[in-house]
Amino acid sequence: MHKSLKYFISSLVAFLLVIHTALAQQAPAFQPDPPKNWFALDLKADGYFGISLNQAYEFLQGKKSQTVVVAIIDSGCDTLQRDLQGVLWINPKKDKNYPGDVHGWNFLGGAGRKCDFNETEEEVRQYHKLKDKYLSLTEATAPDKKEYAFWTRVKTQYDSTITMARTELAQLSPVMNALVETSGYVRHLLNLKNDQTFTRADVEHIAAKNDTLAQVKNLWLLAFSQDVSTSTNVKVIKEMNEYLTKLNNDISPDLEARKRIVGDNPDSLHDKPYGSNVLKFDDASHGTEVAGLVGAKRGNGYGIDGVADNVKLMIIKAVPVGDEYDKDEANAIHFAVDHGAKIINMSFGKKISPHKAWVDEAFKYAAAHGVLLIQAAGNDNQDMDVKPEYPNDIFEDGSADDADNVINVGASGLKPDTSLGTEFSNYGKKNVDVFAPGVKITSIDMNAETITDDGTSFSSPIVTGIAALILEYYPDLSAKQIKQAIMESATALTGTMVYKPGTHSLVDFTTLCKTGGIANAYLALQIASKMQGERK
Repeated sequence: MHKSLKYFISSLVAFLLVIHTALAQQAPAFQPDPPKNWFALDLKADGYFGISLNQAYEFLQGKKSQTVVVAIIDSGCDTLQRDLQGVLWINPKKDKNYPGDVHGWNFLGGAGRKCDFNETEEEVRQYHKLKDKYLSLTEATAPDKKEYAFWTRVKTQYDSTITMARTELAQLSPVMNALVETSGYVRHLLNLKNDQTFTRADVEHIAAKNDTLAQVKNLWLLAFSQDVSTSTNVKVIKEMNEYLTKLNNDISPDLEARKRIVGDNPDSLHDKPYGSNVLKFDDASHGTEVAGLVGAKRGNGYGIDGVADNVKLMIIKAVPVGDEYDKDEANAIHFAVDHGAKIINMSFGKKISPHKAWVDEAFKYAAAHGVLLIQAAGNDNQDMDVKPEYPNDIFEDGSADDADNVINVGASGLKPDTSLGTEFSNYGKKNVDVFAPGVKITSIDMNAETITDDGTSFSSPIVTGIAALILEYYPDLSAKQIKQAIMESATALTGTMVYKPGTHSLVDFTTLCKTGGIANAYLALQIASKMQGERK
């Protein structure tokens, strides 16, 4: 599932905890918006804990670069987005298994421009697959002990997921109804047309002349409280609707959607070619944001400036609203490697991996071909050393538990204060490698828009952009060396006390990840420039 959608959970729960008592009270206080490009700024020069990108480009002045192909395995992309023109990869081959492919491939696609993008969680799929076989058995009576152990994990996670889904659906549905019903009322108060949107600033100007107006005003101010001032009512309702859809899919899953739309068998890795070349569907906003952060055209005065300046972005759709399939993850990585990607960004994750060996093999395949994998740590404020998410580089066969070609990225905040670790980011001294900006990150969206979001989903492509920048200018460096340069660029923040994600307990930032620091493009390039290339 998209990592940023997972963060939406905590924001909504926080919203609900205060909504019933706050509607008739004073509106929440808002922090000023950070600069749109704060993630690129420098702490010393600008006061924001970004990646020092301006300094990185000053360091690169006069140096020549080579184009790097970067694969974005995500929810698809708006390939007509103006800020991506000239940046998208174009397949030079004619592949019989991928007919009509131009910019990548959609492993969730089917005939008639359809797509299985509304899925459920992996534990829900596995529960319904195994329940008839195991629900009445015990460990003593189960003939297949290994599969029964997997079933017990599935059922535990399923019970937790369904309980949470039912609770949140009951809480959120009336809030969603209230937002939909009052949005027209707010537009009327602001003299807006039906197709016009409003922002927090617009709502703040409404005069609360009676209790009803005060409640409507505070409802919308609370709804906007987790976002920047430019966020619109349409974005709020869209995100909540997407999350409600996911909850409904967990409780009442359409278990035939994959077969009906895609037509393959997700439990058979190589049953037949499948998918389509259509990359833009209603859920493609997330993948568009991620692609923009890596490589949106720089210096064109439009949208944003991506981190890297000479990349071709290969778009691979394999992530639905809900959990991705192991089969699609493995095939997406193979597609990327086989078509020349040298760096792959993966902003997704899940709790259960029924075919982990397939994905492990794909990770190893990438390593054997010198391809760097960069993935988001996740947004459940969990210790990844205790409770890992999938995919990961702790291989089932015991061959590795920290691959040289994998970087796992947590999300950092704007300034070196107690919120630097962010309230939502997963962490882990062993299994999270480095942190990078992940709060109020502005990127491009579908249909010529920009959007601002939180999540490790956006920390990961920022690090991917740094990796691409290194490889552009130092093309002889191996995946292992690029990882080393990024890791060494993250100066350990010893003595910086932060709230452990999800708590108000103070811990040293160095306890949250292996490097104990935040990735820095300028320092990474300096380190890379001194390395003797090892790429084969």
